[in-house]
Amino acid sequence: QVQLVESGGGLVQPGGSLRLSCAASGSIFSIVTMGWYRQAPGKQRELVARISSGGSTINYAGSVKGRFTISRDNGKDTVYLQMNSLKPEDTAVYYCNIYPPRESSWGQGTQVTVSS
Repeated sequence: QVQLVESGGGLVQPGGSLRLSCAASGSIFSIVTMGWYRQAPGKQRELVARISSGGSTINYAGSVKGRFTISRDNGKDTVYLQMNSLKPEDTAVYYCNIYPPRESSWGQGTQVTVSS
């Protein structure tokens, strides 16, 4: 069982930056692949980035590659998403979960709005 709480979202202008955090509770955190996901209104939830248990294998969606950085601190049971050069199309609710996601673990997420 991994319980997840996202934070760090907000309103930012195009070109700005935000750092999202996901605090996890559960002894299995350090041995699972974690992912950041996002969902815009009327659209399917999509995988943004994922990171392996040890942090050595990382994958990004093509739409965010070069702008976003996923990282994790297993000592703090936390995964991060640094988002730079934000675009209006990045506007969505951002969620964290294991990868592949556990359907029962989806929470409220954190809202990211990119607008001028």
